Amino acid sequence: MPTLDFSWTHTGLLAAVAILVTAIGMTPNGPVTTEQPIGPREISSNRFVHVVNVAVLPPKTGRELYMDACAACHGADGTGVPQSQVGFDVPLPDFTSCTFATREPDADWIAVAHQGGPVRGFSPMMPAFGDALTRVELAKIMTYIRSMCDDGDWPRGELNLPRPLVTEKAYPEDEAVFSTSIDVENEGAVVNEIVYESRFGARNQLEVVIPFGYRERPDGNWTGGHLGDIAVGVKRALFHSLDSGSILSVTGEVLFPTGADDLGFGSGTTVFEPFVSYGQLLPAGSFFHAQGGSELPLDQDKAENEAFFRGALGKSFSIQPWGRTWSPMVEVLGSRALESGAETHWDIAPQVQVTLNTRQHVRLNVGAQIPLDDAGRDTRIAVYLLWDWFDGGFFEGW
Repeated sequence: MPTLDFSWTHTGLLAAVAILVTAIGMTPNGPVTTEQPIGPREISSNRFVHVVNVAVLPPKTGRELYMDACAACHGADGTGVPQSQVGFDVPLPDFTSCTFATREPDADWIAVAHQGGPVRGFSPMMPAFGDALTRVELAKIMTYIRSMCDDGDWPRGELNLPRPLVTEKAYPEDEAVFSTSIDVENEGAVVNEIVYESRFGARNQLEVVIPFGYRERPDGNWTGGHLGDIAVGVKRALFHSLDSGSILSVTGEVLFPTGADDLGFGSGTTVFEPFVSYGQLLPAGSFFHAQGGSELPLDQDKAENEAFFRGALGKSFSIQPWGRTWSPMVEVLGSRALESGAETHWDIAPQVQVTLNTRQHVRLNVGAQIPLDDAGRDTRIAVYLLWDWFDGGFFEGW
């Protein structure tokens, strides 16, 4: 099994940190266009000058703009005009449905209204308003559409921050994730996980994790296809606020001893894993995740009580307006056995997440998890492929 040179890992780490710091200094969005009020209009001729005072019209409200630009298809009440009236067979969304209307950030809705449906992989029947509506007017329309969901229990999509490699985010999601971790030092190992997350209600999420993998034996041969400990968990968002840009969740997870523990794929005992997750929006497209919890095995002869603490700092930006979103992140991962004299282990994980398709509901994250305090622990290359299945099929929106 090839090994990764230690100096190379630190060079890569420094480069990743430099990329993140540089990215945080970038501003992804262009200037916001503001409306100019209509002023007096002066009409002149060679013989006389006549000044006409044109009445200064108040700016339209979000509801008035919605009725002018959107209601013909989306309906005055936001539930969508029947297909027999609009003359096309594309289903129209129901803006009064909180499970639909709260999931995506305003930026994605404004992108579709400004550029048309294809900019996010949707139907061209959704026209592009372009310069017919300013960004300020589009923002007013969005505020009005948001008011159609009158249940404030649903966290807003802006709080759905990019998913780090290890740290669990606080936002409840409908996602499927396939992840792989590859040891690049000492004896080789490939550990895979299939994660399925399904949201129920406004604040809750059910999660199932199925691990399996391959490991190199001391004689150089490989053993593989072994199942690890299957985990089942429930998450609930305790607090969320778009005004403060924060969300806090608590999760209870149980790992069942389904793995081949004699081959290193499982602990051999049931483990309870309660933890708290926190997400925070920061200025200029930056964000922060934090997670803290513990692993509590039933049989402590087979596994130790352990505490863990994780954090991730990142920033999202697009190189082209309305284009692909890049999210470089750096995670710091700590763990410590809950016994006297135990050591605390620290890892760092530089990584980059990128949207793969136009709809941006399929994403890839690539990074490395590098031990900081123990040369005996292995560096790992890690990657995941994420599919936000609520936003459509995997092959839709490319």
